[in-house]
Amino acid sequence: MLEWEHALLKVSVIIPVLNEELAVVTAIESARCAGADEIIVVDGGSTDRTASVAAEHAIVVVAPSRGRAAQQNVGADHATGDVLLFLHADCCLNSAAIVEVRNSLASDLKAVAGCFRQRIDKSGFVFRCLEAGNFLRAAVLKTAYGDQAIFVRANTFQSVGCFPVIKFMEDLFLMKILRKQGTVVVLKSRLLVSARRWERRGVFRQTLRNWCLILAAQLGVSPDSLVRFYPNDR
Repeated sequence: MLEWEHALLKVSVIIPVLNEELAVVTAIESARCAGADEIIVVDGGSTDRTASVAAEHAIVVVAPSRGRAAQQNVGADHATGDVLLFLHADCCLNSAAIVEVRNSLASDLKAVAGCFRQRIDKSGFVFRCLEAGNFLRAAVLKTAYGDQAIFVRANTFQSVGCFPVIKFMEDLFLMKILRKQGTVVVLKSRLLVSARRWERRGVFRQTLRNWCLILAAQLGVSPDSLVRFYPNDR
């Protein structure tokens, strides 16, 4: 497909935030440098300067309620792009990321969504293992986490009802729905991911907690009940 046809896909980057004044500008600038057509920051009621700092660099929308699912749905409602890319505030896009999104979706009409490989900003064998494991999960099971920068065709996102409005694991439940709609791709670009939550909670403790919570959700426990076991610390 010709390069100008790739450019017809407008990509909106949506960044949900809560007390992220130290990280949000870096995330915004990474999206801008990658070539995003539109950048929307959705604040969930920050008590620091996140909203005012972000407003100097991007469109800022204040969500009526806190929570990534609700905030990302509000951002999607304001977005005008053909593709919605959901970027966490502690992640940064590679400079080639948006081009890869356009190319992958323009060249494969069966592809409805996807994510990126990760590069955790910390040296050490254990972090390389985390990256490899997360890649295999996304590539084989077609299940991406939010910290892999999920992107989806806007019309598909609207047709499946957006993110389920739950307090936790909205990314997993959305991917479960999207897998039934078409192909989910994992792009080559590396998404730079902060190691902060692994450093604060411990790599093995955090990973074990994730596995246990996912298993509980698969067995039918409500994510709204499980959220208390996953502290939203920063």
